[in-house]
Amino acid sequence: MRRLKKMGIGLGILLLVTCIIGVSFIYISPQFGRRANANQKKAYALLPNYKDGKFINREKIEMEMSMRSFSKMFREMLSPDPNVNPKSNIEVVNLNSDDLEVKADSINEVIWLGHSSFLIRLNGKTILLDPVFSEKTGPHSFFGRKKYNNQMPIDLIDIPHVDAVFISHDHYDHLDYYSIVNLKDKTDRFLVPIGVGNHLKSWKVDENKIQEFNWWDEGAFDGIQFAFTPTRHMSGRGLADQSSTLWGSWVLKGKDKSIYFSGDGGYGEHFKEIGEKYGPFDIGLMECGQYNKLWADVHMMPEESVQAGMDVKAKRIIPIHWGSYRLANHAWTEPVERFKAKAKELDATILTPRIGENINLNQQEHTQSTEWWVKITGK
Repeated sequence: MRRLKKMGIGLGILLLVTCIIGVSFIYISPQFGRRANANQKKAYALLPNYKDGKFINREKIEMEMSMRSFSKMFREMLSPDPNVNPKSNIEVVNLNSDDLEVKADSINEVIWLGHSSFLIRLNGKTILLDPVFSEKTGPHSFFGRKKYNNQMPIDLIDIPHVDAVFISHDHYDHLDYYSIVNLKDKTDRFLVPIGVGNHLKSWKVDENKIQEFNWWDEGAFDGIQFAFTPTRHMSGRGLADQSSTLWGSWVLKGKDKSIYFSGDGGYGEHFKEIGEKYGPFDIGLMECGQYNKLWADVHMMPEESVQAGMDVKAKRIIPIHWGSYRLANHAWTEPVERFKAKAKELDATILTPRIGENINLNQQEHTQSTEWWVKITGK
């Protein structure tokens, strides 16, 4: 009996120490960022999309959180689709850093860096969207899923100068500590949702470079107009900060070319509103991947991604948020294959570039629509 009591005490101490280490890691590790202070929360409380200490969506979201749903999700994790990961490394197109030095205002191009990360040239200005250069997505290198591609199209150190970084929300696959820390001294401005600026300030980004935006806020720099627009999603980097910062999408307009970047989120009426207010767009970068019926309100199915692209009046649509990480349990190519099928049905024009491939927006016709993933899957 005494032995059992000692074992119980020992187990209790072990659990306590584990909890202390876990909590300490969350509060000490810089990757988690910083939360809003009391004065900021008072200011947030005056906003129509903030309630009871959290930012809220315009349309209600429902996520099944029952024991049955958790059991189903756990079973899927243990036995995912057999093709959930590619059979080999995804080869990327390497970028020439010398090209980024060219500032001619006639340059308008879009380069997919994988998942939801993009290098954009608009009016010759260099813009990064949700830059994630880390090998894994998560708060630390021993957490998260490893990328399918062993290297990025360009190393962070080889990017000479960035005019602006746009962030859609603070989830780890969109806001990357390593990338921000290595970009902060070569970037002129960081344009982020409300609350995300706190993370950047804790990472020693000059606060004069940071601008925060609520939905429908607009701004401009160097002849580029932009607006922060709604999505149907959530945010959070720790266990107790869910939806404590805002999330959204971005509208970018140059002197004669325009881009819509969807960020993450479920399908909703906001897409048509954005299309009516800011469309048409030359390119729509639409979330397509890492979905599940259990969280369908906050991540679109591929068929919805195509429809959303048409709702915002994008002339050409690129599926993003796929092809880099396993964050769901579907086959890794399922998103793009379903996306292509729906686009054909709706007669939508789509592009499926390789990671690192350059899409020149000044060209009338684009050829970046090869089924490059077929070679990797061996179909």
